[in-house]
Amino acid sequence: MQKRITFLCLTAVFVFVRGVSAQTAEGNQYKLGGGILIDVGDGGTMVGPHAKYFFTPNHAGEAAVLFGRGATFVHGVYSYNSTFPGVNGLSWHLGAGPSVAFGGGTTLFTLMAPVGVEFVIPKAPIAVSVDWRPRYFFIENETYFDASRFGLGLRYTIK
Repeated sequence: MQKRITFLCLTAVFVFVRGVSAQTAEGNQYKLGGGILIDVGDGGTMVGPHAKYFFTPNHAGEAAVLFGRGATFVHGVYSYNSTFPGVNGLSWHLGAGPSVAFGGGTTLFTLMAPVGVEFVIPKAPIAVSVDWRPRYFFIENETYFDASRFGLGLRYTIK
């Protein structure tokens, strides 16, 4: 059942991305942003520093080190970003990337695929993002899917 839900969600996101892929992210008003990321959901809350860097107006990389749930999570995410037409400072992003967790004497690998929105406050160097962060956990010889993770980011931006 979880695989079907994941497939349907990814298909819906793909259709959405294809429908708006002709847009550019010229509304994206910064090159580098750094701040704090809060990851919440089932199993606890994680908090830590993170940074987002735009390689091009539509392509960005994000890195974070999060602490919580008895572990330290280090992750890197590639994301495709685009604006919403007619809304200054508001953009959407779709990404994917690996994560490694250290804690309790074990190392855990995950893959996540955040989908969300970001608002760059006009005339201020602040960006706020909210995203859904579904994640696959790889535990020994098994996988575990957690769809109940969400992120809230607050970044200071540099042009």
